[in-house]
Amino acid sequence: MRRHRLVRVPASSANLGPGYDALAAALSPALELEVIEGGDFEVVADVPGVPLDRSNLCVRAFEALHPADGLRFEIRSEIPPAAGLGSSAAAIVAGLVAADHMFELDAPLFERAAELEGHPDNVAAALLGGFVICAGGEPVRFDPPAGLEAVLARPAAEVPTAEARAALPAEVPIGDAVHNVGHAALLVLGLARDDLSLVARGLSDRIHQPRRRPLYPGSMDLVDRAAELGAIGATISGAGPTVLFWCHWQATGALVERLRGEIPDWDVARTTFSPGGADVKAL
Repeated sequence: MRRHRLVRVPASSANLGPGYDALAAALSPALELEVIEGGDFEVVADVPGVPLDRSNLCVRAFEALHPADGLRFEIRSEIPPAAGLGSSAAAIVAGLVAADHMFELDAPLFERAAELEGHPDNVAAALLGGFVICAGGEPVRFDPPAGLEAVLARPAAEVPTAEARAALPAEVPIGDAVHNVGHAALLVLGLARDDLSLVARGLSDRIHQPRRRPLYPGSMDLVDRAAELGAIGATISGAGPTVLFWCHWQATGALVERLRGEIPDWDVARTTFSPGGADVKAL
């Protein structure tokens, strides 16, 4: 009997304001990877520009655990690339989970995923779902609070992650570091207590977002105006340029309508913080 697996992996938003490379959350858009045994090696995808050979990130991750000879990879994704929504993390996690489940390997998936991605936050959220804290060793996961939703606002322009990381200095002033430690603590406490007023206070960042403003000034203007627009706050999602607006669920619809009126050329979509991480099924 031939092996056949379907893996679904959520998008993710990393940093979450003050938690640079340490905090992340899973979001409802997802990538699906179907791996089918039998026949020649083949890759098909509905994402323009995705490699259709062994350089494909899903395949590279799969082959980090097991050869892909004789397998067909079918990739379908709702996660836009180079938008700060964890597209590469989702692909890596999908490939690793598929190989691990298909061949019963019991591999250390988080460690391998973080090694392939180069940082732990997106892959932890993609693998585990919910909110994650990455502070060395295994990530700590907790559920999204009730009543918290999100809106994603994405411009047409893309910002490569390498370019965004290059905008950051090797060292930051002690005042900025102290600010972010305190606000990250407020953010996590607010999420754990389901206290959206603390969440709003905790979203402030002085390390990565201000220094990346020249890469996406329009996105940063929206972050600055988040409360005026009707959100409890906003953050740049990952390396950007997508803006993640944090909302009470009752305010989400009005925020979406206002954003679509103000930034008609952007993609604006209501989304949820996903409690579930990578899911795999044998077909």
